[in-house]
Amino acid sequence: MDTCSATKEIFKSKRKINRGRLIVVILIILPIVTFIISTTFGRYSITIQDLITLIICKIKGVESNLPSNIETVFFNVRLPRIIAAMLIGAALSIAGASYQGVFKNPMVSPDILGASAGAGFGAALGILFSFSIVGIQISSFIFGIVAVSLTYLISSIIGKKSNTILTLILSGMVISTLFQSFLSLIKYVADPTSKLPAITFWLMGSLSSINIKDLILLIFPILLGVIPLILLRWKLNVLSFGEEEAKSMGIDTSKIRFIVILASTIMVSAVVSVSGMIGWIGLVIPHLSRMLVGPNYKKLIPTSMVIGACFLLCVDNLSRSLFSMELPIGILTSIIGAPFFIYLLMSGKKGWA
Repeated sequence: MDTCSATKEIFKSKRKINRGRLIVVILIILPIVTFIISTTFGRYSITIQDLITLIICKIKGVESNLPSNIETVFFNVRLPRIIAAMLIGAALSIAGASYQGVFKNPMVSPDILGASAGAGFGAALGILFSFSIVGIQISSFIFGIVAVSLTYLISSIIGKKSNTILTLILSGMVISTLFQSFLSLIKYVADPTSKLPAITFWLMGSLSSINIKDLILLIFPILLGVIPLILLRWKLNVLSFGEEEAKSMGIDTSKIRFIVILASTIMVSAVVSVSGMIGWIGLVIPHLSRMLVGPNYKKLIPTSMVIGACFLLCVDNLSRSLFSMELPIGILTSIIGAPFFIYLLMSGKKGWA
């Protein structure tokens, strides 16, 4: 009987190892395949053969025999948009996973502390006062940081080092509501023929206007946020067990929480400033990742990044291919994300931290 039990345990461990290896292989291949397929989506047809020809000619430094329009569309329009979609999806997913670990709550999303509301208000303010595109992005980014800073400041004053997490969440709800009210006020006074439609469309979320300059502005804040979260991901495992357990292991919970919130806020504010509001990514993707690799943040963070990047890229492909007129990506993420999240809830709580 003991021999049979030992044999079963060996087979179980081997299955786990094989499953883990299979997941790693899939996570490596998935973004590559998604990237290649995404280059063919769009109103201007580009085949995979055209893509290979363009890349080879670019590497060799020679001109291709393809029409010049194909090269312009690919390098100036489609490639920046694909990269931006993957960066935004990865950033929102890792921010959501990190927040869920810090707050020990699987229902937490990256906008819980008011980053999205503040960034949305900043962008609407920029549109109202006819700022340039860069000015609107800077205004959005700054107000996203300001909103979370106010949340953190209020919670520090009220919390007095007790019930810190609950105080942070409640303060974030207040600040989010406040900035949403300011946003409604701007929409009320905005010119209904020009400013209001621009604000409304921007708030729906879109990647249609992404260019190389936007990509450059997006990369640095995301890297600034992603790097510390990856380096500290093992400490999120300890934080998810509770304050006392983390402190008993010599971890400064307040410091780690501040770094995670700061890094996530920088990423979310940068994303909203460039693409508008894109919901559900930071809530749904971490749950899906937990179902695949479990709650260990050493695996969960990289997995969330990869799946989030691929998911948003696929949604963006749909947004520019389903109809003759491009759909705002924020609408599609909500339509797809909400039912999918209900499915995850009905599937059980396996792997929740």
